[in-house]
Amino acid sequence: MDCCPECAAPVSAQDRFCEACGRNLRVRRTPVGGPDSPAATRCACGGTEFDRDAFCTRCGLARGGGRDRVEFTLPGVAGVSDRGRRRRRNEDSMAFGRVRGRGVAAVVCDGVASSERAEQASQTAVDTALDVLLTAMQSGGDAERSTADAVVAADAAVARLARPEAPELAPSCTYVSVVATEDSATVGWVGDSRAYLVAQAGAACLTSDDTWAAQLVAQGVLTEEEALTDRRAHVLSRWLGADSGTDAPRTVTFRVEVSGLLVLCSDGLWNYLPEPEDLLEVLPRGVTPVEVARELVEVALKSGGHDNVTVVVVQLRGGHGA
Repeated sequence: MDCCPECAAPVSAQDRFCEACGRNLRVRRTPVGGPDSPAATRCACGGTEFDRDAFCTRCGLARGGGRDRVEFTLPGVAGVSDRGRRRRRNEDSMAFGRVRGRGVAAVVCDGVASSERAEQASQTAVDTALDVLLTAMQSGGDAERSTADAVVAADAAVARLARPEAPELAPSCTYVSVVATEDSATVGWVGDSRAYLVAQAGAACLTSDDTWAAQLVAQGVLTEEEALTDRRAHVLSRWLGADSGTDAPRTVTFRVEVSGLLVLCSDGLWNYLPEPEDLLEVLPRGVTPVEVARELVEVALKSGGHDNVTVVVVQLRGGHGA
């Protein structure tokens, strides 16, 4: 006998709704607005002691909390989002959910630092997109179609956050998502948040960045080495927001024939592990998705933690469901 995740009343595997509180038992997801977070145990400067007014005794910054470090776990999928060691706030967001008997949907968005309320943009985008993806999954909708619908809805929602008097500061963010069912997975993206597939045979990056550097490398104007050393290397060519002009994501769909992990992440991780082989080298084996996510975030923090870092890990069971 299981328990309702909302009210802990006894429920059976066949129940669609909790008789005690009415919760939909087919769908489990991260809370709208993001997972709760305890007060931070570490300041951005590395200090771990705070005075009674919650200011760091080492640098004087106010103690963080809320979005600074969040974790969430569901069966077969988990995520960790951390502010990092240099940024004053966490502008990344993550959301994911599971539909019983159908699969998993997950979204990671990275707020654009040069825009205002970037954390609100990314949270709005992940919540809006996940709603679309889970609704489509419950009704058996096409994964590529629902991914396109999710991006359009998220783009419109983020665009509504803009202030008409400040169009140059319109809240904006990147986007990457996955819809993983029993035998296939569809990844969609806008911007430079990435998805990696890791299996026993090796690892592969499933996305290609929508950036100034990636465009010029693809056109043969610059080599990869030349582009990555340019100060404009991370300038986005596509994003979500009022000034984006985005009408569709790029997508890739593949059959899930072997077990493995699908890793969604912001550039706070892949800046330190850009190649799939880099990720494969540090990925812990034989542990749960949340332990994988924690370890990858820790690698980024130990490498400098210059940016917010978010990692969502989806377990793929190779034809036996996600």
